[in-house]
Amino acid sequence: MRGLIFSAPGSGSGKTTITLGVLRALTRRGTAVRAAKSGPDYIDPRFHEAACGNACVNLDAWAMKKQRIRALAQSEIPLIIEGAMGLFDGAPPDGDGATADLARILGLPVVLIVDASHMAQSIAAVVRGFSDHDPETRVMGVILNKVGSSRHERMLRRALTPLGLPILGAVYRTQSITMPSRHLGLVQAAENPDLNAFLDHAADVVEAAIDLDQLCELMRPLPVAPVSKKMPPPAQNIAIAHDAAFAFSYPHILGDWRQSGASLILFSPLNNEPVPDCDFVFLPGGYPELHAAQLAQADRFLSSLINAAQHSDIYGECGGYMVLGNSITDADGNRHNMAGLLNLDTSFASRKLHLGYRSLTPLGGVFSQPLNGHEFHYSTELFAQGDPLFKSKDAEGQSLPDMGLISGRVSGSYAHVIDVA
Repeated sequence: MRGLIFSAPGSGSGKTTITLGVLRALTRRGTAVRAAKSGPDYIDPRFHEAACGNACVNLDAWAMKKQRIRALAQSEIPLIIEGAMGLFDGAPPDGDGATADLARILGLPVVLIVDASHMAQSIAAVVRGFSDHDPETRVMGVILNKVGSSRHERMLRRALTPLGLPILGAVYRTQSITMPSRHLGLVQAAENPDLNAFLDHAADVVEAAIDLDQLCELMRPLPVAPVSKKMPPPAQNIAIAHDAAFAFSYPHILGDWRQSGASLILFSPLNNEPVPDCDFVFLPGGYPELHAAQLAQADRFLSSLINAAQHSDIYGECGGYMVLGNSITDADGNRHNMAGLLNLDTSFASRKLHLGYRSLTPLGGVFSQPLNGHEFHYSTELFAQGDPLFKSKDAEGQSLPDMGLISGRVSGSYAHVIDVA
């Protein structure tokens, strides 16, 4: 049970592409490896899984207890964690939940991926600063990314030599690997028809540029994990919407439900599949605004969802919450009728970023204990009327307006639940 963490001085340094390249390169060599993602993220983990063939979990140092993180990190397969943002960047005001917190909780070394495209000798000051900033966060190696030329690489290596940190490799700008993105992040892994070709290209670049044997030698043992608290299942038989419009469900929560004996049944609203016979319906987040016209025509799905509300609890998160409402207005201003189970109208034509961790206190619905979650969406509520689902506070403990709606056995909100508080 060994691992390490990839991090960087800031966002946009190339962590994801280098992580994917390393995962695929090691897998092609016959070395079993798995991945985890620091913080709330639905997109990157599915790419990690495609790269190495093993499940990827989220490890969130703000929303999860230490025991939970250590338990989720356990496996006989070596673990590579991709950090979020910069190494010490976390929730306001003090950076709680940063990748550095994860490194301390798990006792793992950090490999710093540095975008060197706009610096030469100054790289030494950057790396020294990150290495010395916190004695409990161990920066054990450096990968140079977006290097301009062999001359540029020599300057960078010469500047870093006095620090004594292993330089594991240098990826040149001409080898840079970019991926398509949209308003909520990367295009989803399942939507990319050329994904395997991209991953193999990333692996080719990594194998040529990075010393993978030296990288693996930096891995350190993971701590033994005690039994941790899990998310209890809301029912015995759970139907879960799962397709390109409803892809944002956390594997650790679904795993908790399965391990507690619940039966999980997946179905696709985009394929107009009816809600299966169940005790509880879960509509996760995703991109319903991109598929609003198709969802509005999914008559079998919508009618079965309305019928299910007569005998089953129904819960929607973010995009799922939007589909439970009366309508979604798409980016072009076109209004599309939805299930009408909540008195709610949402719009992606009127965009505003809502982002941050949330402490959630249920006011009813299917949840009975305090929760930690996050909010990340651009759509807005044009109209919302009814009893709220959650009392909410931000990461600084400041009270926010109540979130979500409850109507009979139907509830939802823009919050994505991460774990029990």
